Amino acid sequence: MIKAIIVDDEPLARKDLRTVLGDLSGIEIIGEADSIKSAKTLLKKSKPDLIFLDIQMPGETGFDLLEYIDSSIDIIFVTAFDEYAIRAFEINALDYLLKPVDGERIKEAISRFKSGEHYKEESDESLMYDDNLFLKLNNSYNFLRINTIIAIQAADDYSEILTNEGKKYLVYKKMFEWDNRLPEQYFCRIHRSTIININMIDRIEPWYNQSYHVYIKGLTDPLTMSRRYFKSIKNRLK
Repeated sequence: MIKAIIVDDEPLARKDLRTVLGDLSGIEIIGEADSIKSAKTLLKKSKPDLIFLDIQMPGETGFDLLEYIDSSIDIIFVTAFDEYAIRAFEINALDYLLKPVDGERIKEAISRFKSGEHYKEESDESLMYDDNLFLKLNNSYNFLRINTIIAIQAADDYSEILTNEGKKYLVYKKMFEWDNRLPEQYFCRIHRSTIININMIDRIEPWYNQSYHVYIKGLTDPLTMSRRYFKSIKNRLK
């Protein structure tokens, strides 16, 4: 039996969702919350497998709750505001449903939960330098502003993000995903395993075997640049 809670400030919306879910077998609604505050309390008292989470609420959003949700709990966003979809998928939500909720879409979402499969339609839209992403950073959800990134380094299926605030985050994203989406006028590769923010370059010095050391503002140790990338970055720095 799947244990679920509903977080939505609208009583009618909670009722409609409960009605739709009532037609499905294998799912039990163990609680409801009408605000982020009451949802925090509910999460402390219950251990749901799944949360149906509204995004737009008076004075707050569903994103404000994410840092209080254990990473083992799946999230299905339910909202009338589809402009939030890209941000939802960035945190690898199980699914994203628009109001009024359709019974067949609910069935698809529950099937996805049972199979352990998350929504695959992640955005490939190019990012702007001032964009915010809502990601799972290390073990909690948080916003990452693109212009605070000074370097990204490969870590197997993950990537390690270094920011100008002196913070280091591990994110479940491969390097090619960053390559495809970061604004190329600000970011470039200096190695097959390293992307840097060009604005944060302090200096470049020759090093060993025709490679180079790139000194980045905010980093104590230099990053290594292979010779294949030197010509490209040299032209961009003119």
